[in-house]
Amino acid sequence: MNTNTVLNRQEQQHIPVATKIAVAKGDGIGPEIMEATLKILDAAGAPIEPEFIEIGELVYLSGNTAGITKEAWEIIKRNKVIFKAPITTPQGKGYKSLNVTLRKSLGLFANVRPVTALSPYVHTYFPNMNIVVIRENEEDLYAGIEHQQTQDVVQCLKLITRPGCERIIRYAFEYARAYGRKKVTCMVKDNIMKLTDGLFHKVFEEICCEYPEIINETQIIDIGAAKLAAHPEQYDVVVTSNLYGDIVSDIVAEVAGSVGMAGSANVGTNVAMFEAIHGSAPDIAGKNIANPSGLINAAVNMLAHLGYTAVAKKIKNAWLSTIEAGYHTSDIFQKGVSFKRVGTDEFAQEVINRLGSVPEQLPQSDLKQDGHKIKIPGYHRKIQDKKLVGVDVFIDWQGDDPEEIGQELSNIAAFKLKLKMITNRGVKVFPKGIKETYCTDHWRCRFVAEDSIIKRDEPVYMSIEYEQVLALLSKLHANEFDVIKTENLYEFDGKRGFSLGQGE
Repeated sequence: MNTNTVLNRQEQQHIPVATKIAVAKGDGIGPEIMEATLKILDAAGAPIEPEFIEIGELVYLSGNTAGITKEAWEIIKRNKVIFKAPITTPQGKGYKSLNVTLRKSLGLFANVRPVTALSPYVHTYFPNMNIVVIRENEEDLYAGIEHQQTQDVVQCLKLITRPGCERIIRYAFEYARAYGRKKVTCMVKDNIMKLTDGLFHKVFEEICCEYPEIINETQIIDIGAAKLAAHPEQYDVVVTSNLYGDIVSDIVAEVAGSVGMAGSANVGTNVAMFEAIHGSAPDIAGKNIANPSGLINAAVNMLAHLGYTAVAKKIKNAWLSTIEAGYHTSDIFQKGVSFKRVGTDEFAQEVINRLGSVPEQLPQSDLKQDGHKIKIPGYHRKIQDKKLVGVDVFIDWQGDDPEEIGQELSNIAAFKLKLKMITNRGVKVFPKGIKETYCTDHWRCRFVAEDSIIKRDEPVYMSIEYEQVLALLSKLHANEFDVIKTENLYEFDGKRGFSLGQGE
C-alpha cells in the first residue's frame, strides 16, 4: 500500500498524522522518567513519532566537547521540536553547558515555566498561586563572555539587545493573551544598570501599550523576588532577563512545593525544546523513585505547542487526577495526605489509568485557548545618528594613589583629548576622590574632547575622530602604561550611550 493511500485514510478518519520529534533520553534519572512519560503519551494517543538522539554525558566523555553529535543536530533541524530529559555536563575540563548551547544555537529566545500550586496534595503555604515565568534565554550575562583583565580583576559582559528585549516582552504579552492571563509584570534592576536593564524597561513600556486589556507593572528585581516568595498569588505572568529569570523561576517552583514538578518550554521562531527544569539527579538514578511530573508537564506543553490541545488536556487532567488521588512519589509524599507512595513506573501507570478523568478539587487544565496563535514579528532596526565623543581606557596599574595616576594621565593627554575622570570598580577616584575608597589594579580612565563642556548635571560632549583615540593609545603605550582594553563612548541621536561613574 503506498504512502498516499495511508495518508488519505488517516485524513478521512480524522486521525492526525504523527509529528516526528527529536527525543533525548538524557542522563541520570533521564532515561527512567522519559520512558515513563512516553508510555503516557502513547496510551493517550498523542500523535508523535520519536526520533532518538544522542546528547549529554556519554557524548562529552567520548571526546565530543560540544556534548551533541552531528546526527543529533540534523534530526533536530529536520523535526523542529526537541523533547529532552535532564542531562549531565561533566565537571571540569571546561565543558560548556549543552542546554545553553542548544538554546542559543537554535534561537530559543523564550524560556516558559508555568508553576501552579497543587495544595493540599503538594505542600505549599500558597495554595492559590498560578504563575508563568517567561525568561529571556539567549543573552544577558549568559552570553558567557568573560575575561581576566588584571591580576585582581575579572569581568563578565552583560549584553542586552533591543531585538532580544522586543521578542521576549512581546512573547510575554502574546502568551498572556493566548492563555487568558490578566497581568504581566516586568522585573529589572534599572535603578543601577540604567542602560542594560533600562533598555529592557523602556521596551516593556513601549510594547505594553499594544495590549490595553492586559494589566502591566514593573518592579525592581530584588523586591520583586522577595514579593514572589512572600505573596506569589499576586502575580500572573512575569517577564525578565536571563539571569533574573533563572533565579525567580526556581523560587516560584520551590514556593509551589517542588522544583521537580515543573516543566519548561524553550521557544524560538523555528524550533522549540521541552524539558523538565530539574537536573539529572544521578544519586537516585536507576532506583525507580524519580518523579516524572516535570517531564510530563513539559510533554503537555509540547503537545499544546504542536496544536494537539485535546490530548494535552487529557494528559494534564489525568496527571492532576493522579495527584489528587494521592499516588505520590517520595519527593512529595506526605503522611496523612498521600494515599500511597509509588515509584516512577507505578506513577506513570496511575496516570494512564486516569486518562479521560478530570480532577474534582484541583483546577482543570488551563492550556492555550483555541484559535489564539503567538506571533512575533521580525525586528526592524531604526537608524540612529551615532557620534563618537570619547573613550574609556582601562589600565592595569599597580599603584594605589589615584592622584598619582591621575596627574600622570592629565599630563599625557594630547590630540585634543583630556582626562575627564578615573574610576576604580565603577567609583570615581579622580579628580577629588575619597581617600577611603578601596582601589584595585584596574583603572577606567575617561578621555573626552578638550572643548567638551563639563556640567555637573549632564555634560555636553563634542565629537572626536577615531584617529585621536589611536594616537592617544600610541602615546600611552610609549609612556609604558599597560592598556588592557578600551570602550568607545558614543551618543545615539544626541543621547548618551554610556554610564557615568559613581560619584561623577
